[in-house]
Amino acid sequence: VRVDPVTRVAVVGPGATLGDVDHETQAYGLAVPTGINSTTGIAGLTLGGGFGWLSRSFGLTADNLIAAEVVTAEGERLLCDENNNGDLFWATRGGGGNFGIVTSFEFKLHPVGPEVFSGPIVFPFDQAGSVLRKYREFCASCPEELTVWAVIRDAPPLPFLAPEVHGTRVLILAALYSGPLDAGEKALTSLRELGQPIADGFGPYPFAGFQQAFDPLLTPGARNYWKSHNFTELSDGLIDILVDYGSRLPSQQSEIFVAQMGGATNRVASGATAYPHRDVEFIMNVHTRWNTSDQDNVCFAWARQFYKATESFATGGVYVNFISEDEDRIQGAYGANYERLSEVKAKYDPDNFFSVNQNVSPG
Repeated sequence: VRVDPVTRVAVVGPGATLGDVDHETQAYGLAVPTGINSTTGIAGLTLGGGFGWLSRSFGLTADNLIAAEVVTAEGERLLCDENNNGDLFWATRGGGGNFGIVTSFEFKLHPVGPEVFSGPIVFPFDQAGSVLRKYREFCASCPEELTVWAVIRDAPPLPFLAPEVHGTRVLILAALYSGPLDAGEKALTSLRELGQPIADGFGPYPFAGFQQAFDPLLTPGARNYWKSHNFTELSDGLIDILVDYGSRLPSQQSEIFVAQMGGATNRVASGATAYPHRDVEFIMNVHTRWNTSDQDNVCFAWARQFYKATESFATGGVYVNFISEDEDRIQGAYGANYERLSEVKAKYDPDNFFSVNQNVSPG
């Protein structure tokens, strides 16, 4: 990761993790809008679109991609940006690993941190329905510098939680304000009024540290199965289903999270990049996670039933990086952009050499 603090540009190798990127950029109080786990790879995140705590403020990871170097199936090395191989540059911003091997990424940087007002606030699960309805109203008018995600899960052993709360079902609102600390403190204050919280972890934290805060929940070795929907709103009926299935999580590590989108991510035209979902206000990921094979059937069934129960509220679109291997949702991932992606695929990879992915067929 090489940072130019004057031009606010970072050149990043494809093997870097988000933690690697944050480590270098935060030395200058700068950041790339990325995901929420520091162990994620920058390459897969960017090629799928990439969203996290800074997306409402500054757009997707792919929206902040200035240039990429791509090696094609023929072994040709191409510079891709707005002026060179523009069709391939368009496709790399959300089209996944369908078109070549990216050997270098160049990102636009934004001033963030090094401290940001952020943290989680925890509500008992019996308040989940009421708090989620108020959360919906809060999100409709909150500033773009603020991002708040809702998570239903069993409480992890966080240091600010009383021991008797550990392992109990809770609703967590995790928030980050990308601007000045005093403005962030003011913006997050009203979240405390959405219910009667049992713990409040809001405060000034190092941005790089907050990016690592949820890493312990995604350590290697577990069995994972994801299902996902995009929503333009959180209706009462949808909230009722979230709470119902949240009361019946199939394992202690499983969780439902609802990511707040909108803001800068929705000011980009749906055809401007390969990532098309520019009307989405919330992304739900049903993250089923367990340790032993004897839980497979129960966890699979719960996730699939939950997905089906919420389908009528969804747009039909899906974030490509949240698609499980057994799903055929490539049309849902790319919508109206699929035909153009197929044409780019035919130009740069006509034999579909890069096929071990959420595959776009050559047109």
